[in-house]
Amino acid sequence: MISANISNAKRKAVYSRDGYRCALCDSTQGIQIHHCIPRGEGGSNHEHNLITLCSYCHSHVHGVPLYDTDVTAEEMSQFCVEYLADYYAPDWNPWSREP
Repeated sequence: MISANISNAKRKAVYSRDGYRCALCDSTQGIQIHHCIPRGEGGSNHEHNLITLCSYCHSHVHGVPLYDTDVTAEEMSQFCVEYLADYYAPDWNPWSREP
């Protein structure tokens, strides 16, 4: 799924930052960009709000797990927040706008 308004350069920068693998499970298959804070809730297309997820983790974060697990969608979302907050600490701001 390609999110509108994310440039190819930004997409490549996020993939590179995350090592071209899912930030949650390390898979290199079907990687996609996920907005940690949804744009509809004020999240931006800034790197502070974007994370690389595989199609399985991305689906799970959106409440549609493709495999049996006891991990909830809310927990998956929290893992995304923690990844980005740790990466950009102490200046993490998913609401940052492009300069």
